[in-house]
Parts: sequence; structure tokens; C-alpha cells
Amino acid sequence: MNKLNIRDIIALGFMTFALFIGAGNIIFPPIVAQQAGEHVWLAAAGFLITAVGLPVLTIMALSRVEGSIETLSAPLGRFSSLLLTIVCYLAVGPLFATPRTATVSYEIGFSSYFGNSPMHLFIYSCIYFTIVGIISLYPNKLLDTIGHVLAPLKIVALAILCIATLVFPILVSPPAVHNYIQQPMSEGLVNGYLTMDTLGALVFGIVIVQAIQSRGVSDKKLIMRYAIIASIMAGVGLTILYLCLFRLGLQSYAFITTATNGAEILHAYVQHTFGDIGSLFLTVLIFLACTVTAIGLTCSCAEYFHELTKISYKLLVLVLVLFALLISNLGLTKLIAFSVPVLTAIYPPAIVVILLSFLWKFFNRPSLIVMPVTAVALVFGVFEGLKASSLSNLVPGFLSQLPLDAQNLAWLIPSVAIFGLFFVIDKFLAISRH
Repeated sequence: MNKLNIRDIIALGFMTFALFIGAGNIIFPPIVAQQAGEHVWLAAAGFLITAVGLPVLTIMALSRVEGSIETLSAPLGRFSSLLLTIVCYLAVGPLFATPRTATVSYEIGFSSYFGNSPMHLFIYSCIYFTIVGIISLYPNKLLDTIGHVLAPLKIVALAILCIATLVFPILVSPPAVHNYIQQPMSEGLVNGYLTMDTLGALVFGIVIVQAIQSRGVSDKKLIMRYAIIASIMAGVGLTILYLCLFRLGLQSYAFITTATNGAEILHAYVQHTFGDIGSLFLTVLIFLACTVTAIGLTCSCAEYFHELTKISYKLLVLVLVLFALLISNLGLTKLIAFSVPVLTAIYPPAIVVILLSFLWKFFNRPSLIVMPVTAVALVFGVFEGLKASSLSNLVPGFLSQLPLDAQNLAWLIPSVAIFGLFFVIDKFLAISRH
């Protein structure tokens, strides 16, 4: 029975961590820190619960079913499970996140050198997706290409940034603004939730399991153990990184007080800290961050659709990469306008499916509980999606009066209530049978 050696286990943890760190993860915490001000560490605590805790739980849940979202959501029934899986893969992959990695990495890292002309973006995205495509063609070598090469490079770049935040003091503490004045922890919790890394974790599960199997590990318990170790390593890495980025946000207030987003803060910080070489450093960091995430998304989508349709994996990689290339150049703004509502809609039912998967053993008939709770979460998720779209006028007014609506969590209390009701019904039916 094959086992992973220590070097491969570390590489697997590095790879899992690197898959999660896209440009968004790097630029999001600094702006939260500036807005939270003196309440930053309360906001950070809330942020870590949802931006680290939920994704780590998702990988753990998937490790028990060999990375399959379909198996994880099996209690929903064949059709609903298949639909949720396809929507997750398409929305988090070629329709939105993969093309966005190219445009974001160009805007943050390269536009200051080459300008914002469509032709320069096209040339860049051709080179970018060629690299992504070539590495994605060989999923069995991901532990070597990402785990042993790209992830360590990415981690070294992030470590340099983190060390800088620890070396330099916080000179001025900004005042808290907006909701961070009264409820910093719950606001942090919501912002961590809105990173939607849990959906990314749903897609990455299959890549992590495949990377373990590529070393000849076939025992299900071992696969689960290695995936859980990797998810914990990634969780620790994410926690350290986010805490350093929160500190970066506080430090940057001394020289940039009018920032409207994290990219501005990051640009100003590396320029101030590292001088002219800072821009080059940021370019390398963002490029590595986005490339690794794009490779993970492409591999996972190609692998899933290969299993579903039996179309050649390599052909699917080519199609996905070309599609992402096209989208990244032709209509990202419109695509974001369409994708954000879709992602917002599927997020609550996806979280419900993940969390309930840990409780299956306590249910007599899992589908009796999972189906209604997921259905309620989906209904509220659809309304959340409509609120985030141009169709917001279709959302009934009374929904805005529900608890946690302002935090985009209106689905939570109804879902818990339905869970309680059907859990009691499940137990009652089991007793009545005996």
C-alpha cells in the first residue's frame, strides 16, 4: 500500500494553500483592515471564521467522498445533485473565476508597464492561458509543478510581504467606519463569507484527491487523512497570511488614507516599502497567485466533465482554456454582472450541503432533511442573487425586514428552523417504524 512521504505531504499542503490564494484573497483584507480601524482584530476574527473555516471544512467534507461534489450532494437526488455540481463547476471555473484571474493579474501587475489597450491584454492573456493550459494538461504532475515549484515560489513571495508587515510598526491607527463602528466581528464574518472561497474549495477537492492518487495512494482512509492534513496546513497558512494582510492595511494608512480598494493599498504599500523594485515584486506575486488558481480551476473542471461526458481530458482543457481566453477579452464586465448573482444564489445551498454532510450519520433518511433545508437556502439564495442584479426590483419588500438580511445571511435562520423541524420528523418516523 503506497503512502506519501513527508516531502509530498508538505508539497500537498503547499499546493492546497496556493490554490486558494488568488489576487482577490491578497487585495481584500487590507481594505477591510483600513475600514475596521481600531476594531480590526475583532473584524479579523469574524473574517477568519468564514474565509478560512468554511473552505477548510469543505475540503474535509470532500475528502470523505473522494473529492466528488455529486456524492456530497447525493441526498438531494440524482438530478438536483448533478445540476448543483455542474453549476458550481461552470460558475467557479470557465464562466467567471478563470477568465477573471487573467484580467485581474494584468490590471494589478502589468497594466502599469504596458497600458490598458485591448491588444496588450489580448497578447498577455494568450501567453497567460498558454502557460495555464500546458501545466493543466498533466494533472498527475500537479504535485510536482505546483506543490514542488510554483507553490513554494508563491509562498516565498507572500512570506517576504508578511515579514515586511511584521518588521515595520503601525504608525497611525485609522478610525473605524461604516458597520465596523458598531459590529466589527459580524461585519468581518460577512466579508469573509463574501469571498466565496467555499465554492472554490468545492471545486478544488477533486484536484487535491487526484494529486494524492497520482502518487499511487488508493486506500480511501489514507486519501482522506492526507486531504485533511493538507486542508489544515492550508488553513494555518491562510490564517497567518490574512493576519499579516490586516496588519498591512493598518500600516498603509500612514501614507494612503483615501484608498477605495485593496489593490490601491497594496500598490502603495509595496512602493513605499520596497521602492521601485516593489512594483516588479507585486507583478510577480500577483502573476503567481492567479496562475496557480487558474491551473487548479482548469484541471478540476476538465476532470469533472471528463468523468461526466467521457470526452478526452486534454481536449476539455483546450476548450476550457480557449473559452476563458475569449471571455477574459470580450465581456468580463457583462459576465461579472451575470456571474455574481449566480454565485450569490448557489452559495447558501452549497454551504448547507457541505455542513449537513458531516451530520449524515445522525439521520435515518438523509434526503428527508437535506432536500428541504437546501431548498429553503436556495430560495433565499435566489433572492440574494436577484438583489445583486439589475432585477433587484423583483425581490419582495418584506424580505428586507428579515433578521440578517443586511448581512446577506437572511437564509440562515429559516434554514436552521427547517433543519430542526425535519430532524424531529426524521427521528419520529424512525421511532414509529420500530
